Amino acid sequence: MHPNRLPSYFISHGGGPWPYVPEMRAAMQVLESSLADIPRQIGVVPRAVLMVSGHWEAAGFRVMAHARPPMVYDYGGFPPHTYHVQYPAPGAPALAARVQQLAHSGGIDVQLDTQQGFDHGTFAPLAVMYPQADVPVFQLSLKSRYDPAEHMAIGRALAPLRDEGVLIIGSGLSYHNLGRLGPLSRQPSEAFDAWLQEATLAMAPAERTRQLLQWQAAPAARIAHPREDHLIPLMVAVGAAEQEAGTLVYHETGVFGGMTASSFRFGGGASPTPEAIQ
Repeated sequence: MHPNRLPSYFISHGGGPWPYVPEMRAAMQVLESSLADIPRQIGVVPRAVLMVSGHWEAAGFRVMAHARPPMVYDYGGFPPHTYHVQYPAPGAPALAARVQQLAHSGGIDVQLDTQQGFDHGTFAPLAVMYPQADVPVFQLSLKSRYDPAEHMAIGRALAPLRDEGVLIIGSGLSYHNLGRLGPLSRQPSEAFDAWLQEATLAMAPAERTRQLLQWQAAPAARIAHPREDHLIPLMVAVGAAEQEAGTLVYHETGVFGGMTASSFRFGGGASPTPEAIQ
């Protein structure tokens, strides 16, 4: 293994602009602990973070190539100040071109996007992970129709970035059904999370890939993800570290009044803090 190879992650990113709303942040202390611990786990400052957020999709894969990405306030019903928050991390246009090159080498079309800004699936967790906004950040879109195999494949194509100092993070939620939160989320999120942990942590790499590509057969799959935009970033993270072991780095029950949620790391790193797994 390359001595400086970074792991990849799939994170549950919480709700809306939660780091900027004190009462929400107080309710998400376990999640905050898990995100704040990632820089310690990897042990180095990455050259850049490539975020694959459940909140940006396009007809085909697109990669953010803006040198100073703007903000995208893609949420509603939050306090007025949350529509003015800034996460002023620089972009990474040269690395966007590298993403395009690697994808094209793997037979996958990726277009550069010079307009897209940071959505809350990116800036909310990064506000905790790198609060100084001093690490360059860029995003890769999801591709509409959410084909898990296509997203696994682009993760494979982008795996060399991990040897080049780029931290690849899939940002979504292990359970995302806004119509079934609170107590209604308890049973389906527990059932799906148990399957997800079994698939990602206990299975050999080839079987893990096979299980994830068939995720719709999992217990409560379509209740947990009626629209799988918040699950598909996992496929990119796994594809980028397909032969490497998974680690549970965040686990919590009772989120939003009942939900079970988890985050995972693929590849090496320090053990997560106990505060992040409850």
